[in-house]
Amino acid sequence: MIRDVVIHLLSEQPVLADLFEVPAPGDANLVCTNLRTLAGKRPVFIDHVASTFVFPYRHIRFIEIRPEQQAASEADALAGKAPAKADPAPDEGDLEIDEDFLRRIREA
Repeated sequence: MIRDVVIHLLSEQPVLADLFEVPAPGDANLVCTNLRTLAGKRPVFIDHVASTFVFPYRHIRFIEIRPEQQAASEADALAGKAPAKADPAPDEGDLEIDEDFLRRIREA
């Protein structure tokens, strides 16, 4: 389980969710649970936070999975708590985060 993943939906504010596994390149939908706003409250468009949600990727702009969340998920998998299907995380040196770009997307 990958906890507190930020999902940026089209025409909606970002929401937090827990993913069952890292999305694969061939997936058409994102399956998650424990959906909530960034403030931790229930979004107005859902009835039960604990439900399982399926979002088609055409309704998602992008997904943020922080490195520490990915590492925790992999540690759980190695301990036998969940099946491991995730690819290893890329080296920190390979990534350049454009904070200005992320700020503009959050404000959009």
